[in-house]
Amino acid sequence: MKMEDGSLVSDSEDISTLFSAQTPSAKHKDLSCQFSAVRKVRGDGNCFYRAFCFAHLESVLHNARALQRFKDKIVHSSKVLTSAGFDESSFRHHLNTVVNVVEQCQAQQQEDTLLRLFNEPVTSDGLVQYLRLLTSAHLQNHADFFCNFVEAPDLHVYCRQEVEAMAMECDHVDILALTQALDICIHIVSMEGDEQQLAHHIIPEGAEPSLYLLYQTSHYNILYPRPQL
Repeated sequence: MKMEDGSLVSDSEDISTLFSAQTPSAKHKDLSCQFSAVRKVRGDGNCFYRAFCFAHLESVLHNARALQRFKDKIVHSSKVLTSAGFDESSFRHHLNTVVNVVEQCQAQQQEDTLLRLFNEPVTSDGLVQYLRLLTSAHLQNHADFFCNFVEAPDLHVYCRQEVEAMAMECDHVDILALTQALDICIHIVSMEGDEQQLAHHIIPEGAEPSLYLLYQTSHYNILYPRPQL
């Protein structure tokens, strides 16, 4: 997806900006009924991780306990990486970037601050890189389970080439690993397929999602549900 202003994460926009000028499809109408706004994320192969992190932080921005819980989870996640064989020197800088962003959110609790941080390329990519490393570590620490879902002869090679490398698109197995690692539930709305209806995926199933993402043509954007009447 091209971002006209060059930003990595856009301002929130009306959901209709996703539709073309002609008559909206049944899926677009369905989407418009359920969601009021969208926040677009740069289509650079890192969109899932960037959207996931932004949307979760935004969802807990005004909840001091939830923000602290996320910070504690991130700090503790360094043990997940070391247990998977990562040397601390390879991830310490990226970990510090994530913690620093969370601390700025705690101090200011402003959407503007969050948006500014995610549009600073070095900071934003540092966040993405840490989430990629954490995803890889979780996959490797639970290799007996995840090796059944990876279409690669070697899980370690898959992680190094497909997960840890920047700009590589995210697969379903990576999403499952990251949501497990951080204990965050997400709701993905998919526009794919020939069916008239949208497809809904809540990961993990049965939990209460803290964020909503739209999946369309191998790309993720952030969705905002309409208030329940």
